[in-house]
Amino acid sequence: MLDSYSLMPLLAMGSPQTPPGTAPNPTGQMVSTFGFMAIMFAVFYLLLIRPQQKKAKEHANLLKSLRSGDKVVTTGGVVGVVMSVKERTVIVRSNDTKLEITKGAVAEVTERSGEAPSES
Repeated sequence: MLDSYSLMPLLAMGSPQTPPGTAPNPTGQMVSTFGFMAIMFAVFYLLLIRPQQKKAKEHANLLKSLRSGDKVVTTGGVVGVVMSVKERTVIVRSNDTKLEITKGAVAEVTERSGEAPSES
């Protein structure tokens, strides 16, 4: 059961009253609002936007350096060896199957041609 004494702390937390004869400062409120928005944008940039841009840049560099003989994994999970690289597509051989896929479907290069396989 709610009584008036349990509501007193909530009522006491209301907005502060301005002394008579003074007006609230809207400029100060506006500055603090824009300051808060700027801080929030900086946090979003540092935590979300910048890492995503860095990852996209690394993926683009990976696709530029793709060459015949590289072992790759596609986004669909197909593991194969690059047979040839075209402008927008890559021909990948996986066992007895040749697939022509878009460059963007290459998720990672597991082994570069001419390099010894790394022990993981």
